Amino acid sequence: MTLDDLCINTIRLLAVDAVQQANSGHPGTPLGAAPMAYVLWDRFLKHNPSDPKWPDRDRFVLSPGHASAMLYALLHLTGYDLSLDDIKRFRQWSSKTPGHVEYGVTPGVEATTGPLGQGFANGVGMAMAERWLAQHYNRPGYEIINHYTYAIVSDGDLQEGVAAEAASLAGTLRLGKIVYLYDDNDISIEGNTDTAFAENVTRRFQAYGWHVIGPIDGMDISAVQLAIRKARAVANRPRLIICRTVIGYGSPHKAGTAAAHGEPLGEEEVRLTKERLGWPHQEPFAIPPEALAHFRQALDRGRRQQDEWETMLRAYTQDHPEEARQLAEDLRGDLPQNWDEGLSSLFVKADKPIATREASGRVMNSIAERVHSFAGGSADLAPSTKTLLKDHGHYGFEEYCGHNVHFGVREHAMGAIANGMALHRGIIPYTGTFLIFYDYMRPPVRLAAMMGIRVIFVFTHDSIGLGEDGPTHQPVEQLMGLRMVPNLVTLRPADATETAEAWKVALERRQGPTALVLSRQSLPVLDRRTLAPANGLHRGGYVLWQASQSPEAIIIGSGSEVHIALEAGKLLKDNGIAARVISLPSWELFDGQLPDYRNQVLPPGLRVRISIEAGTPLGWERYVGLDGKAIGLSRFGASASGKVIYDQLGLTAQRVKDEVVQILEGKSYWWPAT
Repeated sequence: MTLDDLCINTIRLLAVDAVQQANSGHPGTPLGAAPMAYVLWDRFLKHNPSDPKWPDRDRFVLSPGHASAMLYALLHLTGYDLSLDDIKRFRQWSSKTPGHVEYGVTPGVEATTGPLGQGFANGVGMAMAERWLAQHYNRPGYEIINHYTYAIVSDGDLQEGVAAEAASLAGTLRLGKIVYLYDDNDISIEGNTDTAFAENVTRRFQAYGWHVIGPIDGMDISAVQLAIRKARAVANRPRLIICRTVIGYGSPHKAGTAAAHGEPLGEEEVRLTKERLGWPHQEPFAIPPEALAHFRQALDRGRRQQDEWETMLRAYTQDHPEEARQLAEDLRGDLPQNWDEGLSSLFVKADKPIATREASGRVMNSIAERVHSFAGGSADLAPSTKTLLKDHGHYGFEEYCGHNVHFGVREHAMGAIANGMALHRGIIPYTGTFLIFYDYMRPPVRLAAMMGIRVIFVFTHDSIGLGEDGPTHQPVEQLMGLRMVPNLVTLRPADATETAEAWKVALERRQGPTALVLSRQSLPVLDRRTLAPANGLHRGGYVLWQASQSPEAIIIGSGSEVHIALEAGKLLKDNGIAARVISLPSWELFDGQLPDYRNQVLPPGLRVRISIEAGTPLGWERYVGLDGKAIGLSRFGASASGKVIYDQLGLTAQRVKDEVVQILEGKSYWWPAT
């Protein structure tokens, strides 16, 4: 057995033993894909296990995240802070080796993957960020940003639509620093892929604009090495290397079958597999010293590569001090001093109603003048979402330094690519689409929240208020869907002044993503001389107005319905009833306040409460209580003007006022489902 074979089998059998001990996991891909992973990590990958965050490292994404045991073996063997005991605790509570790879849990893991196709698209975002930073900061003699994005992708990844969307955009952008190894083993959970996936992958990716190599024998390390070398020689297109492999390779009874995919081999089959592979150790988790010594050369190699880069960086800093300072700021994700100066006063003199999407566009352009790393785009909707950064260039193969990214009509990939940009670091990315199309990008929003990364998701056209386009474009349940995602802060500002404050929250929030939910229709700019200041938004909810220090009723609204709540409060005042009006733009921020503040805004003893929001009323019980009323929508919208729809579906100030009166008179009734 050669040293290379010994190293490959060490990867394979560490993964197999981890799965067997956990009695749970996926041994098939590690057994089949270990040769290509070994060649990539041993011969090509630029990384430093001592510093997993080195900015100019190559990125490696394991898109089939279920093959996590293989990556954990590589990380341990090459010297990352992942012990053999960690591998022995595979899939156990609080371990550093979860069932699917998780960013922030395991050192060296670049992205949380598992939902197939996401890692494929994350890698495209990483490669886009690399090109953006390179064009902004590289100077003659100083390739300060110069690295590849590699990934192993599976049959399942290529079947998912998000991978198709991302591949199309990567080809259009001619991203030359992408090299993906396709683990083509013809097996999925239900059996042979011919039953559902018989397309010509080579021609498909060539049509996208990729350079395709293979099919090659993915079990032959010489063939894999030659293919990667050829791929790196292609400068102006993403590359896909099709590697024919055998899932569960070495398993006498499960190799090449679906049985090897997602369950332990079994103790007897593990023993037979080790015999078939010529493995001299029957005890689990054995690592031959000569294999470990070879793998650990990655430590010296990585330190040397990083030392060379840091020497270049010092010279670069001396010759280009301003660029070096800005690059460091971008990579840290820091905001410059006084970055938000003037945002709060943008709309002080507004003399006419402004849609919050329009206000957001003005705020974004102000931010872009000060925050260099701020970049993003929409799913072909910038004129409607108002997410275009004027005079800041357009990202493309002739101008990778542009701040405006044109994602095309690809919401799913847009979210996953933005996640990749944030994971890479150096860019604070934003996306833009209509709220109704959140349904097309739920997976990357969820994963951004899980990874705790700073991505700003802009959703406009937030309600039935968009009008004549009808119910297909009028969100009802989407807003609540956003609120249900852990670690996602959702902000639905009531007017232009709250919108400016919402952007402050979004930019300053570093531990997770933020969703901004904005109106298409124009809304009055609230007169803050007579109302509470808009910076109350930072606490999630605040008392906007009240008729008396001793209110008899509370009316709560978000977004465009705050204006209805305010009008209703004044109607009640005219009828001798003192109301308090609360703007509640963010449930998450409000729930995060201390109990004293929450009780000050929503006094527990005051039980006459009404909420109004142009969305599902589900969940509002937490604020109005079981004795209150949540006015919302339990049906889809309609095609008509926004005002007509609001009137017809009972989202009016008069309705709110009548509901309060009914509760106070003890004649509460349920409004017919609307």
